Amino acid sequence: MFEGIANGLKSALSVLGRGGKLTESNIRDGLAQVRKALLEADVHYDVATKFIKRCTEQAVGDAVLKSLRPDQQIIGIVHQQLIDLMGPTDHSLHLRKDGLGKIMMCGLQGSGKTTTCGKLAKMLKEQGKLPMLVAADLQRPAAIEQLKIIGQQLGVPVYSEAPAGTTPLKVCVNGLAAAQKAGVNVVIFDTAGRLHVDQQLMNELEQIDRRVQPDQILLVCDAMTGQDAVNSAKAFNEALELDGVILTKLDGDTRGGAAISVKEVTGVPIKFIGMGEQLDKLEPFHPDRMAGRILGMGDIVTLFEKAAEQMDEEEVARQQAKMAAGKFTLEDFRDQMKMIRKMGSLKDLMKMIPGFGGLMAANPDIDADGDMGRIEAIINSMTPYERNHPDKIDRSRRHRIARGAGAEPPEVNRILKDFHQMAGMAQKMSGMGMMDKMKAVQDLAKGGMSNPNGGIQMTKERSKRGPADPDLADEKRKKARKDAKKQKKRNR
Repeated sequence: MFEGIANGLKSALSVLGRGGKLTESNIRDGLAQVRKALLEADVHYDVATKFIKRCTEQAVGDAVLKSLRPDQQIIGIVHQQLIDLMGPTDHSLHLRKDGLGKIMMCGLQGSGKTTTCGKLAKMLKEQGKLPMLVAADLQRPAAIEQLKIIGQQLGVPVYSEAPAGTTPLKVCVNGLAAAQKAGVNVVIFDTAGRLHVDQQLMNELEQIDRRVQPDQILLVCDAMTGQDAVNSAKAFNEALELDGVILTKLDGDTRGGAAISVKEVTGVPIKFIGMGEQLDKLEPFHPDRMAGRILGMGDIVTLFEKAAEQMDEEEVARQQAKMAAGKFTLEDFRDQMKMIRKMGSLKDLMKMIPGFGGLMAANPDIDADGDMGRIEAIINSMTPYERNHPDKIDRSRRHRIARGAGAEPPEVNRILKDFHQMAGMAQKMSGMGMMDKMKAVQDLAKGGMSNPNGGIQMTKERSKRGPADPDLADEKRKKARKDAKKQKKRNR
């Protein structure tokens, strides 16, 4: 997410941090590079121009030029301006506290509108609401069936009518009446979309708006379409007076221009972002966190929130106690990996840790998720006794474990070696505060994955380097002794 704009801004801002005295001239040159990076990321031209103007006005002042670290202050200015550009936002849907809450969803065809209706219903259900979905998209043949399937998955009722002989307006009016009888307290209207904005579409939506009088009108935008997403948001807002935008497909190869431009162009806040096709992949949009991700500063708050959602507090406390006592086992390690994998892609999670964004950018070929799966397969190939007593895994056991996991014996040995190092580090870290732990993890990364010859390295890469396995080392020593004896005989 946002890799293109993040790399462009990093490159532009690095010009300002190469040493030497900063002057008004090279600040302007550096910010011109920032503007170029924004335009390449498909940020709206006027938005990019005004953004740089505001940054320049602050950056060329005496307070910045005379500061000890002017380059850092300029990065701070860009960071704050990004926050101001994308925010403020309001995650509340402002639904009626008594009576039936109504949300009207609109957007172009292919933006992920129907799936987003399901995500929103799931989120509301988790908040204690009783939602109903209304299938008013009669344009796309599969839309009604798709919404029915989503409703079944969520356990949420879906109102629909056969497309022949009805209209989107009738479906919404009848759906509203059905919702009132069903005893639900929120109804979500999945309205029709088109491949482009046209007057017929807008007339339909305006009629529905007047008749059902929704509390919220939310526009679903495909972030991967860049400028087109911003232009469609502007058109929808002029016709309907939107209450918020939901940006979808932010987990894809998006340049980020839509997220940065849409609030400035339309004045409508981004309320939520879609981070995948699964129904739980809807997140509140936080401008400050997104600005941090764009500038490679990480997003530790979101990471902790994800961890809190997926990890059982009692289980975490139990494992921390075992770490502190030095009783952490491979079985515990495997269980922790499973919890981490529930949080999402490991590569994306690592980007949220301050300092790791650059590490991942410098090592684009790292397959963190694949490597974790491989480690888990090797641990699963062990018996419960071996997982709880890794010191008892001898040569024959290593070979059997490797065969069971489709791996090589050196890989098994390296996992055991890394586990012992990690368990020792975990025991030391158990008494540290959060900031000290973060520093320890970052120091470990600097000495490990960022260094191809360092300690933490992906298993496949290590297996290419060879003999860290004691079995191979023993064979080498035996061969060396034989060669030495032969040499002595020849010398005699």
